Amino acid sequence: MSKKKAYPLRISEHVLEAVARWADDELRSINAQIEYALRDALRKAGRLKQETDDTGDESDGQ
Repeated sequence: MSKKKAYPLRISEHVLEAVARWADDELRSINAQIEYALRDALRKAGRLKQETDDTGDESDGQ
């Protein structure tokens, strides 16, 4: 498992509210939803390789 780093994020109120609703729908925390969305965007842009967990299974970062 990769080490997590804390990073302060400034985000507009309306974007945060939308992320909070999305996270609630997906049963994730806001932080987990932001990380999920960033990982998905990075993979689609070809900037992040698919990661595997300790068992060798693909991980989506949740």
